[in-house]
Amino acid sequence: MIISDLSQIVGRRYPAGRLTQNLAGGVAPIQAANFCMGNVTLDADGGQVPWHNQEQEEVYFIVEGTGEMCLGEERRTVTGGQMVYIPSGVFHQLTNIGASPLRMIYCYGPAGDVAHWRQELSGTLPRAGVDVPALPAGARPQCTVAPSEGE
Repeated sequence: MIISDLSQIVGRRYPAGRLTQNLAGGVAPIQAANFCMGNVTLDADGGQVPWHNQEQEEVYFIVEGTGEMCLGEERRTVTGGQMVYIPSGVFHQLTNIGASPLRMIYCYGPAGDVAHWRQELSGTLPRAGVDVPALPAGARPQCTVAPSEGE
């Protein structure tokens, strides 16, 4: 039996203000062929999963907190207990708009790497409205902060 124990997974911090802990896929103990899953904590007041897309279809389940979800041309507030379906290839972004951390679970399939993790860590994330489609009107700006030297 293989078990991923969230309390034992250190995770990785990202420049956009979040901690991602892989539960299945990536560096997690569980390696499934058909999906990847993880726990993400967005920092209060602006922590973000920046504007990106990927080949896999995905869901975000908001466990707690309040966020702004951008999906294609749509923008909505999401809160604990809600799940958002993200079709394959559609640009999306989640920003914490609350004063406390937002926690969500992601699951995408099939399993595999998603480029935005590497791009964010290297400071090469495509910019909304410049390199890739623009965010929906009124959306919080995409975090494009490059990592500090030494990170």
